[in-house]
Amino acid sequence: MATDYDAPRKTDEELAEDSLEELKARRAEKTSSPVEVDEAELAETIELPGADLSSENLTVQVVPKQSDEFTCMSCFLVHHRSQFDHEGKSGPICKDCS
Repeated sequence: MATDYDAPRKTDEELAEDSLEELKARRAEKTSSPVEVDEAELAETIELPGADLSSENLTVQVVPKQSDEFTCMSCFLVHHRSQFDHEGKSGPICKDCS
């Protein structure tokens, strides 16, 4: 913000009045636009943990492990061969787990 050094300076009282007026204006702006919330609609969109999802059908395509992938024996995630770090006692280990 540019400052005009030639402009007359305000006194402490004028600065306090200005800031008080700004605070009043901000408060008026906040109270003038209340947010209307439809509680029934809000309740329908909230997913609760442990909810009964037995009637839901999921459409996920499961792809078998490819020839350039391996399963880490530490985190049990399928990784690309570029993430291979070393062969452990139980099997391949990824870079994240080593």
